[in-house]
Amino acid sequence: MNNKATAQRFEVVEGGAPGLPASHCLRDYADKTLRRYFNDLDGHDPTNLYDFVLAEIEPPLLRALMDYTHGNQSRAAVILGLNRSTLRKKLRQYKIKA
Repeated sequence: MNNKATAQRFEVVEGGAPGLPASHCLRDYADKTLRRYFNDLDGHDPTNLYDFVLAEIEPPLLRALMDYTHGNQSRAAVILGLNRSTLRKKLRQYKIKA
């Protein structure tokens, strides 16, 4: 499956309402959320934004993937395109049990 197809299948629920179909893909949702974040800064510049965004995105991604793979770290690492040791490091970093 190519990345475009994967992105199209990654649907998010707007407003967090469970069970409602989403009209935007994950990329659109992230774009909208980041634009709202910048608007809320009221002219202040954020620091370490990249690390902040990763810290917000990686934990739910890893938790969802570990649920999807039923805790199979090898399979999860392949899906992410990471080495298993890198995945294990990230799981420890975010205190996610696999």
